[in-house]
Amino acid sequence: MPSLYTRFAADLDALLNALLPDSNRGAVTVEPPRDASHGDLATNAAMVLSKAAGTNPRALAEQLQPQLEALPYVAGVEIAGPGFINLRLNDAVWREELDAIVGESGDYGRSTVGAGKTVNVEYVSANPTGPMHMGHCRGAVVGDALSGLLEFAGHTVIREYYVNDAGGQVDTLARSVHLRYLEALGRQIGAIPEGLYPGDYLVPVGQALASEFGDKFADAPESEWLKIFREQAVAAMLVQIRADLALLGIKHDRFASEADVQARHMPEQAEAKLRADGLIYDGLLEAPKGQVAEDWEPVELPLFRSTQFGDDQDRPIRKSDGSWTYFGADMAYHWQKAADADALIDVWGADHAGTVKRIRAAVSALTGGKPFDVKIIQMVRLLRAGEPVKMSKRSGNFVTLAEVVEEVGKDVVRFTMLSRKADAQMDFDFAKVVEATKDNPVFYVQYAHARIASLGRKAAELGVAEGAPDLSLLGDADFELVKLAAQFPRIVESAAGAREPHRIAFYLYDLAAAFHAYWHRGNDDARARVLVADDHDLTRARLFLSRQIGQVIANGLGILGVSPAESM
Repeated sequence: MPSLYTRFAADLDALLNALLPDSNRGAVTVEPPRDASHGDLATNAAMVLSKAAGTNPRALAEQLQPQLEALPYVAGVEIAGPGFINLRLNDAVWREELDAIVGESGDYGRSTVGAGKTVNVEYVSANPTGPMHMGHCRGAVVGDALSGLLEFAGHTVIREYYVNDAGGQVDTLARSVHLRYLEALGRQIGAIPEGLYPGDYLVPVGQALASEFGDKFADAPESEWLKIFREQAVAAMLVQIRADLALLGIKHDRFASEADVQARHMPEQAEAKLRADGLIYDGLLEAPKGQVAEDWEPVELPLFRSTQFGDDQDRPIRKSDGSWTYFGADMAYHWQKAADADALIDVWGADHAGTVKRIRAAVSALTGGKPFDVKIIQMVRLLRAGEPVKMSKRSGNFVTLAEVVEEVGKDVVRFTMLSRKADAQMDFDFAKVVEATKDNPVFYVQYAHARIASLGRKAAELGVAEGAPDLSLLGDADFELVKLAAQFPRIVESAAGAREPHRIAFYLYDLAAAFHAYWHRGNDDARARVLVADDHDLTRARLFLSRQIGQVIANGLGILGVSPAESM
C-alpha cells in the first residue's frame, strides 16, 4: 500500500496536471508541516507553479483549495503566508493507516523506490592484520545499517569487504607471525621489535604454522617462507575478522582481494582504457605541498587527469619503480566492482577524506559517470564514566570490538553508533550506553517496544477478551500518535535517498518519546490510560493502536539490525 504522502502526492499531481498540463512539477513537495498545529500535510505546489500559471502563489493556492477540499480524506485546507497549502485529514485516514500497519506487518514502510537498482556498499575493509577494534566499529555498523535501509527501500544490495592483501602491511604481518612461529617452536623471541604487530592474537597463528611445518622455516631465509606465511596469516585474520563482525550481526556478501585485482591485471586494463580516452599522460608530478625535502627531484610518471573531474591536481597511478600507487590499484578495484552494480557507496574513516576527490574522479572516468558516494565516518572516543579507555589486554594497544560487544551487547553497540550523524564525532561511554534513562537512546526505544509488548499480558490479567477493536472510540490524542507512525514510510524513502541510516534512529527515538508521553497521560487521568480497567472496548482500541506503534518500532529497528526488546 502506498504511503499516505505518496497517495496524496499522486492525487495532487493529477489535479495539477489537469490545471497546468505542461508544467514541470518536479519541485513540488508533500511533507508534514514544521508546526504540527498547522495540519497534517503541507505542499509548496502554489509557490512552485505560480509562474507557470501566470499568477501569484496565493491566487493559485485559492484556485486549488476547493479541489483539494473535495478529496474524500481531506477535512480542511488552509492557505498560509504567501501561498503554502496546509491540509487537515479526517479521522478515517488514521484508522485506515492502523489497518495498513497491521496488514503489512513487517513490510510496513517498505518501499519500491530502489526496485531494479543494484547498489554495491563497501564497508569495513580494514587491513587483515588483526582483530576488529573500535576504530572499525562505527563504519561497520553504518555500512551494514545503510545496506539494510537500501534493501528495505527496494534496492538489491551487494555488501562488500575489500581485503588489502597486497601491500607492505601484510609482509609485516607475515614477519610478525614468523616470530610467533619461532616462539611456538620453543625459541626465545624477547620483546616484539618496533614495527611488528605485538598482539597476542598472533600466537595461535604461529602455533598452527609450527604444527604444520615443524622447524622447516625456523632458520630458512625470508624468501622461502614470506609468501606462505603471508597467505596463511591473512587467511587466519579473515577468519577472525568474520567472527568479530558476526558478533555485530554483520555478514558480507563478497570479500574482494587486492592481490587478486592485481593478479588479474585490472590496473593495467584500467590504465589502457584511460590512456585510450586521453585521460592518462606521462608528466612531472607536482612538488609536495609545504616544505620540500632537499633531495626531492621531479620524476616523470603516468598521471591521471583527475582535475578534469574536479580534483585539485592530476594523480600518479604508478610509482617511480613502476609499481602501482595505492590510488592506481584502488581505481581498478572500483572499476571492477562497478561491473555488476548501478551505483557504488564506500564507507570510509575520516583519515581517508583527503582521497575522496581523486577516487570520485577515477570512478566517473572509468564507469561513464555511475553514481558513486563516499560516506565519511568520524572517530569514536571510548570512555568509561567519562575517563578515556585506551588499552586492551588482548591486543596490547587497542580495544577490540569483541570486548565491547561482550560487555554491553550487540544491540547497544549498533544503535549507539547510529545515534549521531556519521560525520559527527561521538563518545561511547561504557557507563552511559547501558543507563536506563531517556538520555540513552537505545534504552528509550527498546523500553517503548518492551512496554508495548507487556500490554497484551496486562490486558489478559484484566480479563480483556481478544476481539476486533472499535477504532471509532479513538480520539485526537490517540491519532496524534498514529500521525507520527504514518511518517515512517516517508522517513525510509528520504533516509535511503540521502544514504543516512541515522535518520531511522532519530525517528525511532521521536516515536518512542511520543509513545512514552502517551502512556504517561494515564498518570493523571485514568480514562487516558492505554488499559482502562472498566472499559474493555476502549482498551481493545488503544491496545490495537499501541501494537501497531510497536510494529513500526520493530520495523525500524530491523532496518538498523537491532532486535526489538520484548521485556526489560
